[in-house]
Amino acid sequence: MIETGLPTLMPGQLLARGVCRHLATHGFATLEEFTPERGKRLDVMAMSPKGEFWIVECKSSRADFTSDGKWGGYLDWGDRYFWAVDADFPVELLPDDTGLIIADAYDAEILRMGPETKLAGARRKAVTQRFARIAAQRLQVMRDPGASL
Repeated sequence: MIETGLPTLMPGQLLARGVCRHLATHGFATLEEFTPERGKRLDVMAMSPKGEFWIVECKSSRADFTSDGKWGGYLDWGDRYFWAVDADFPVELLPDDTGLIIADAYDAEILRMGPETKLAGARRKAVTQRFARIAAQRLQVMRDPGASL
């Protein structure tokens, strides 16, 4: 095995990477493990070129999906909601009224568009500001690992 110094990614993180790569080809800015508020952690939050927010939850197995009962509380934080799973995932488990993305570590494909539920103006402003702050803080830490935030 070649030692790269990079962390080993978990299956859900590999799916998230493929999703982020795909969305970037459509002009989206993405953040993995985004926390819109205390107690909520979204696998991927994506902002479209028009300012629309998409939430993508990555599920690597049936057990991963069935053990997650929190996803309903995430719907209020984006304009569209998607599941990202690999090609072997039993997609019949996923709610029909949500978006579906098939992904791997390198790319993804949107199979079903999540229905649009527009964020209220005040919520959109709060999410946009938090998204920008988190992105800027992560960039700062990458450029200066000793930075205190």
